[in-house]
Amino acid sequence: MEQTTFFTLGQRVHSSTDPRRVGTVKFVGNVEGYSGIWVGVDWDNEGDGKHDGSINGVRYFQGRSQNSASFLRPQNLSPGISLLQALKLRYQSHSTEQDEDEMYVLSASNKRVSVQLLGKDKIQDKLSRFEELTSASISYLGVSTPGDPAEISASVPNLKELDLMGNLIMDWKDVGTICEQLPHLVALNLSNNLMTQNMTGLPLLKAIRVLVLNSTGINWSQVEILEHSLPVIEELHLMGNNISSIKPTSSSTVQGFDFLRLLNLEDNCLAEWDEILKLSQMKSLEQLYLNKNKLTCIFYPDKIQEVLSNHESCEESYFPFQNLRCLLLGSNEINDLASIDSLNTFPKLIDIRLSDNPIADPARGGLPRFVLIARLAKVEMLNGSEISARERKESEIRYVRLVMSKLLDNPEEINRLHPRFVELKNFYGIEDERPLVGAAGPQKMASGLLSITLKCVASSVGEKLPLTKKLPATTTVGKLKALCENFFKLKSLKLKLFLQEEGSPLPMLLDDEMATLMDMGIGNESTIIVDEES
Repeated sequence: MEQTTFFTLGQRVHSSTDPRRVGTVKFVGNVEGYSGIWVGVDWDNEGDGKHDGSINGVRYFQGRSQNSASFLRPQNLSPGISLLQALKLRYQSHSTEQDEDEMYVLSASNKRVSVQLLGKDKIQDKLSRFEELTSASISYLGVSTPGDPAEISASVPNLKELDLMGNLIMDWKDVGTICEQLPHLVALNLSNNLMTQNMTGLPLLKAIRVLVLNSTGINWSQVEILEHSLPVIEELHLMGNNISSIKPTSSSTVQGFDFLRLLNLEDNCLAEWDEILKLSQMKSLEQLYLNKNKLTCIFYPDKIQEVLSNHESCEESYFPFQNLRCLLLGSNEINDLASIDSLNTFPKLIDIRLSDNPIADPARGGLPRFVLIARLAKVEMLNGSEISARERKESEIRYVRLVMSKLLDNPEEINRLHPRFVELKNFYGIEDERPLVGAAGPQKMASGLLSITLKCVASSVGEKLPLTKKLPATTTVGKLKALCENFFKLKSLKLKLFLQEEGSPLPMLLDDEMATLMDMGIGNESTIIVDEES
């Protein structure tokens, strides 16, 4: 880095009055029309600055956005403090009278009532004895350097967990120094520290099992280098790093990471499932977090060779994702049935998140929860909600009846679009509906009466007790609205109906007035909410 006066280009700094206002030095020198030395800073948080690095028509540096940059006097910036200084600041400083005054709650009459923390002195005394500390959080305190290595090991010899989130650490060598001096350290959080690309000289981090590198600017090439320094890593968090590709260094798939159980790649830029398949040979991987990416489809390779094309011996390979139990795919762009059905092929997958994908959002024409449950044979947890045995049974029966009502006369189409239909229909012993000929001509057999609980929540009519009615499965949504007008005496209101499903956070709008209860997959003992249009 280029040395100029007190600060250097590329140096990480924070505002002298606010350690959470962090940025990178982009300019040091004279500014036309102003006396003295100025430091140009590009702040991490867009909006913390006043311009984009130019002033009065002269560009001094290029900021990340129109209002991310500022010019400040050197005395208004801090280059940070050492790790040990931060520990002392956080755990050995005593609260001032001003701090005590600020500890209050408001009474019913809006007056301040002082708060006294029982046992506060004992807790403070224990935390201030560094040799007893096993967990420390010194986030957003401006830590920029380890300080004297020997002093670290002598001061906090038993530290196991360290949170350094939002500080000024840049150099991986400093990370290595900290870990080497803390032999018992197993969990380290470096989130929101903008790390350098150079990882030369990083030592073996032989005790680290949990490493959090969210929003650090790390790329996959660096992750591959890190693997050699993390022999026992079990959890690796890489959120918010704009990772768009997985690039293994020596094979078609990622190798090593023998003990990694959890890999968090949320909030990145991964768009192709082929990139995810490069992770399929991580033999211990149980949890893979891919929420908030740009994935459009999922598939499981038909043959191991599709993923292992560069492997000479299948004996050295493993079935793709052989131990994966949890796959989080929320807030992507998945919109096809084949992707949903392919999840059945993962050998041990039981926990899936699909919320905020078009295919799983009924409001955008996606599948309701009961259909997802029926299509996903082995799933025990969907979108963070456990699937009970009862919910699975009811969902699968509803699903079969829904398919029968739409495609009974087209078995080829059923087999193509609904792979589990025949299996579930036979399992539950559901008979086909056969057309009957009566006095009124050809008709379908009624599929029996359904017990439906109706809950009226229309605000203009006040609270009404729920009603349970026996209704034919062939009742249309439009007919049910008319019945609800009579049941709850709602003649003057325009109604809308919602299906309340177990495990689903929001009820499903029933907006097709010509669809029958069977068409909508509504089964016995369902609950329908009756509301008024606003």
